Amino acid sequence: GRGFGTAGNQRVAFYLLRQMRNAGLNTTVQSFLSGGKVGHNVVGITPGWYTKYIVVGAYFDGLGFLDGEMYPGADSNASGVAALLSLARSLQKLATGNVGIIFVAFDGHNMAHSGAQAFFQRNRGIYDFRLMVNLDILGSTEVPVHKGRDAYLIALGGSYYRFGLENANRTESLDLSYDYYGSSAFTDLFYRKVSDQKPFLDAGIPCVMFTSGITMNTNKMTDTIETIDFPVLERRVSLIGKWLR
Repeated sequence: GRGFGTAGNQRVAFYLLRQMRNAGLNTTVQSFLSGGKVGHNVVGITPGWYTKYIVVGAYFDGLGFLDGEMYPGADSNASGVAALLSLARSLQKLATGNVGIIFVAFDGHNMAHSGAQAFFQRNRGIYDFRLMVNLDILGSTEVPVHKGRDAYLIALGGSYYRFGLENANRTESLDLSYDYYGSSAFTDLFYRKVSDQKPFLDAGIPCVMFTSGITMNTNKMTDTIETIDFPVLERRVSLIGKWLR
């Protein structure tokens, strides 16, 4: 269940460290305290010297065990972490000119986004962040508002990059939207208040949050691997990768 500060959570952190290292990235673990427990952000940076950086992130901690029951968190947010690793493997040699990419697996999402906050505060004076891309729940096609349109993707903050996103979408042909359920209130909530791009947004750094949206399984014991639509997840990751290129 990857509960914050648990042994299972730490095993996942070291697994992610190995995966990023095997992808050819320069890796490090940045530890931090939250609620009397230790969290671990796993960071992989494209090799080389750059003056500007794009941050691509996804949180990996889950609710863990509550009242003796395990919450798997397959969509929320193992799906986003799967997308992060896929992009890290395919884009680790993409960095060109003076722009590098920092891939971050955030811990502490379920502790008031403490991992994203710790990463930003620790690194803002070291790296010039120009864009933050957040992968936050990407595997499901069960959002009721999109019923009948399974091949969709939500890109909050993406309207500024609409031309590039639509161009990247020509092959995947996803139903691409730039708001959350068509609601300005939900869009503001999930884009500006309850996701890991918040410290970047608060500092005036452009952000795009990619998501397939919360479902009836989110934060429940039913959030299992069986709920993931893998062909659509693959198309979503492909679109994001093409846009980043």
